[in-house]
Amino acid sequence: MPQHLHHLTRRHLLLAAGGSALPSVWAQASAPWAEVEKAARGQTVYWNAWAGSEQTNAYLQWVAQQVKSAHGITLQHVKITDTADVVKRVRAEKAAGRAAGEGTVDLVWINGENFPAMKREGLLFGPWAEALPHFRWVDTAGKPTTLNDFSVPTEGMESPWGMAQFTLFADSKRLPQPPQSMQALLALARSQPGRITHPRLPDFHGTTFIKQALVEFAPDRQALAKPVTDAAFAAQTAPLWPFLDALRPHLWRGGKQFPLNAAAVRQMMADGELLLALTFNPNEAANEIAAKRLPATVVSWQFEKGTIGNTHFVAIPYNARARAGAQVVANFLLSPAAQARKADIAHWGDPTVLDVARLPAPERALFGTGQLPGLVKNPAPTLPEPHASWVDPLEKAWAQRYGA
Repeated sequence: MPQHLHHLTRRHLLLAAGGSALPSVWAQASAPWAEVEKAARGQTVYWNAWAGSEQTNAYLQWVAQQVKSAHGITLQHVKITDTADVVKRVRAEKAAGRAAGEGTVDLVWINGENFPAMKREGLLFGPWAEALPHFRWVDTAGKPTTLNDFSVPTEGMESPWGMAQFTLFADSKRLPQPPQSMQALLALARSQPGRITHPRLPDFHGTTFIKQALVEFAPDRQALAKPVTDAAFAAQTAPLWPFLDALRPHLWRGGKQFPLNAAAVRQMMADGELLLALTFNPNEAANEIAAKRLPATVVSWQFEKGTIGNTHFVAIPYNARARAGAQVVANFLLSPAAQARKADIAHWGDPTVLDVARLPAPERALFGTGQLPGLVKNPAPTLPEPHASWVDPLEKAWAQRYGA
């Protein structure tokens, strides 16, 4: 899609055509941004990013082609399995006294479990994200998690590039009435023992399943948005453990074993061993149907009162060598062309962070419409993640109780 790549002149024309005034942040950033683009040309950007999906890897390769042709940037995908390893590396580099421009990581695909630590320990460059030219299209009002990562304000230290929300999917032939809450899921498990489970913690999807239950049953959800204390943990998890105790004997293999990850759960659902699967990408089932790995009778849904959702981001370590190049890549990731391709289930199916309705008509047209098999028909409210500090004690408490 080279014709849709957005240079400054193209953006000005579009904005003029749409009658939109340039925001002050754009007016302030336009001159420096030209300098950032100039400095980025010829740089090699080492992007440390999860590599567990063929579609994701292919998308990153496409991004590399686009930034190479448009900006002369060489983008190297450093494939990782756990972002925590990147945090350890940058932390070690800081401890060794590596200054700005002396690091091995230029850009990192980061999540809410790792962002607070990097922010707190001074391991990030910034603020920079909200000065990106394409940030003006981010739906910060409708998608507040674009400015808050696991209840920690981003403050321009990371740039959003995709949305996620806890979603379940099942074959409607086997499960015509999907459960609409954790309590309903418990009732289903009791009626169909051994046919529901979740990944073993600390797998991300397993932890998210437990967090969803925590949010649903917590006496005071506002307490979950604050850093955890022993007293708050005891009070807010008090209703969680009886629920999990009641659920466990009805899980797959009596809750004595758990699948390693969500992909395993999905395959077990596809094989008919389980009734339902879980994901953090609302479009995953549609992706699988399009790839003919799941039947078109599979439906996706979110609990009617809401499910946990968040935004995923990219960040720049404090000592990045290609700081300018990393910013240009992050800005491209926010372009309507890049966001539309990523949202397309033919390529990835990762929901956009942009406010599509505000885009100029040519950019808006890039985003497909229509109801494909497997897509969520009635999106539910997005419930905020608990503060990042809740994750570790939650996983440890679960392991002590149920870690088979």
